Amino acid sequence: MSEKAKTTQLLMEWAINKIKTDYPDDVALLVAVEGASVNEDGHGEPFDYFVPATERGNELAQTFIINGVGSDLYPRSWERTERTAALEDPATLCLGDAKILYARSKEDEERFEAIRQTLFHNLADPAFTYRKALENMDVAMDLYRTMLFEERVWRVRCLAGYICRYAATAVACLNGTYWQAWHDGLTDAIKHWKNLPDRFAEHYKAILNAPAKEALRHAAHELISSARQFVAGYKPADTQPLPNSDYQWLKDWYQELRTTLNRLYYFCGIGACDPAFIDACSFQYEASIIAEEFGLGEMDVLGCFDAKDLTRLAGRAAELEKGIVDVIESKGVTIRRFDTVEAFIADANKKT
Repeated sequence: MSEKAKTTQLLMEWAINKIKTDYPDDVALLVAVEGASVNEDGHGEPFDYFVPATERGNELAQTFIINGVGSDLYPRSWERTERTAALEDPATLCLGDAKILYARSKEDEERFEAIRQTLFHNLADPAFTYRKALENMDVAMDLYRTMLFEERVWRVRCLAGYICRYAATAVACLNGTYWQAWHDGLTDAIKHWKNLPDRFAEHYKAILNAPAKEALRHAAHELISSARQFVAGYKPADTQPLPNSDYQWLKDWYQELRTTLNRLYYFCGIGACDPAFIDACSFQYEASIIAEEFGLGEMDVLGCFDAKDLTRLAGRAAELEKGIVDVIESKGVTIRRFDTVEAFIADANKKT
């Protein structure tokens, strides 16, 4: 047995004995991560983490260095494991490639395996991976916005690195897989992905070789643009609306929106482009959310905005408003419209 294998075996036995002796009721699982070792450093092989069953179980956590190799025996709660399965925790490898070394009970082992199967099920669900890809691209774009105002080269380069990380995670999701930034370099990882954004590897290489801030910003922009187009191609074709009962909510939303629409029509009518623009932006923001949730298709409010001629904007707003009303009423939901305050009061009193 090699010295490395001997060290791995001894550490694994130590951890299991420690749990059995000191924490028999407090630790549910001891887990290794297969393939986590880099340059044969032994990382993740004797163990990687444990799942505590009680608060006391967290006391098992410790870090140490043996012969230059750092070890971190740390807790991952059941809740964090479930977040990992939902692709909300970035260390997906720790669940997907996990190897159970010790289980307190058969039930604990089965619970863990069920969560792992949830991960694989989610990765095979196109609608789920599409949503997760969008979430990761949102983070990448937020980082890019920060990058635009950053002047320190080291900060710009760091932001570019994290942009790559989140964009790559989006691409990995849509390939039905996961990757670990600290384990697989991106260049090697994408060789195993069937579908890639246009020139994705080239844009990443440009980031690696960028000598200064502007080159980094340009390369990051190109990578994000390519990844966004790629993700858009996976949008489910048949967006399903929410259940019919929620059209009552849509009705209430529309009735409240009338205040914004009334202002918008007024400002367009008097040619006041500044306040008209602000209200049109508010309508666009709200309409985009509603369109997504109720499967209404693209709702373009601002595409026709012209500060010198607001008549087209008013017409477009009226067209979209009619479409919203038609959808609500087609579901048998009555919009509460009244010609006079007396009519409203009479109706409101009937309801009480």
